[in-house]
Amino acid sequence: MQFTLSSGALNARLQTLARVINSKNTLSILDCFLFEVANNVLTVTASDSENVMQSTIELTECSGDGKFALSNRTILNAVKELPEQPLGFNVNEDDFTVEIDYLNGSFKLTAQPADDFPMMQEVDGDVTSLVMDSNLFAENLSRSLFATAQDEIRPVMGGVYFDLNADNLAVVATDGHKLVRNRILTIKSDVPASFILPQKPAQLLKGVLPKCDGDVVVKFNSKGAEVRYADGCLNCRLIEGRYPNYNSVIPTANTNSINVDRKSLMGALKRVLPFASESSQLIRFHVEAQRLCLTAEDIDFATSAKESVACEYNGAKMDIGFKGGAIYEILNNIASDEVTIQLADPSRAGVVVPTVQPEGQEILMLIMPMLLND
Repeated sequence: MQFTLSSGALNARLQTLARVINSKNTLSILDCFLFEVANNVLTVTASDSENVMQSTIELTECSGDGKFALSNRTILNAVKELPEQPLGFNVNEDDFTVEIDYLNGSFKLTAQPADDFPMMQEVDGDVTSLVMDSNLFAENLSRSLFATAQDEIRPVMGGVYFDLNADNLAVVATDGHKLVRNRILTIKSDVPASFILPQKPAQLLKGVLPKCDGDVVVKFNSKGAEVRYADGCLNCRLIEGRYPNYNSVIPTANTNSINVDRKSLMGALKRVLPFASESSQLIRFHVEAQRLCLTAEDIDFATSAKESVACEYNGAKMDIGFKGGAIYEILNNIASDEVTIQLADPSRAGVVVPTVQPEGQEILMLIMPMLLND
C-alpha cells in the first residue's frame, strides 16, 4: 500500500490527536495512532479506551487500502520538524514495515497490527441529536470549563452539563462556589434531553473546534456521545448521574447593580490580589454611588492594598467579600467590555452578566460570597 499526503496536514492532525493518548496505558496498542486508508482518504484515530477521536486527511496519491498502527511518539518525532512538503508512505503489510520518504531523506518504522485497536462504538438506541455552529460550541465550552470541579465524591460536578429544553439549550458548569450558565436561545426541543460531558473530551473539543468551519452534529444517549465536525469525530463516554438543579441557586432578586468596565476591574484585582491572604484570597468589595473600592489584606504578613474603580451603582452602600481568583476567572471568561454585577446583600450570591448579551445567547455567572471579619 502506498499513499502521499502533506506533512503539515499530518503533523497538525497528529498534534491534536496526541492529546487523547494517556501517558500510561493498560493496553500497549493505546500508545499508537491507528492509520486507515480507504477511498483516497486517510483516517487517523487515537484512543484512551473512554475517548476515541478521529481526523481525516485527503490524500494526494493513493494505491491500495489498508490499516496499521504506529507508535505515537515515533511518528510525532518523525514529522514534527519537517517543513511543508509531500510525504510518501510505503507500507508492507506482510512484515509491517513502513517507509516514509521526504525531500531529503526517509524514515523506516515498524507498525503494529490494527486488529487490537479499540474501535469507535456507535451511539445507538434512544438517541437525541442537536446541531450548532462549531465556533458557538467552542465558545460555550471555553466559557464553562473553568467552573467545573475536581471532585471524586461528586463526579457529576466534574463535567459540563448540556440541558436541552423547550426554551433553549443551557450549557452549565459549577464547582459549588461559582457557576456558569450559558443559554443558547436558537437551539430548543419539545422533548427535554441532557448529558454531562467530561472535562477531557470537552478540552479536546475546545482545542479543535475553533479551527473548523460549519456545524457540529452531536448525538447522545444515556451513556455516550458522538460529536462530528468538519474533518473529524469524537466519541466519548458520558458522566452518569443527576446534575444539581442549577436554576434553583441563581438569585432572582438582586436589586443592587454595579456597571463597571471589565478590564479596569480585572486590572485592579490583579494589583491588589497579591496582598490578600494566600489561603483565602479574600477581596473586600466596598461599593457606593460612583465608586467601587477593592481592599486586600494579609494580617500574617502585615500587608494590604486598596484601589478604587469608577462604576455606575444603583443600590445601597455595601461591603461584600469575594475570592479574588474566582471573580477574576469569571471576568476573564466574559468577552464584553462592560459587566453588570448584581447583588442582594453580603450573605447572598453575586451574579455577573455582560451588560450587552451576545446575539441569541444569555450568559450568566454566579459567585458565592465570603465572610468578612469587620
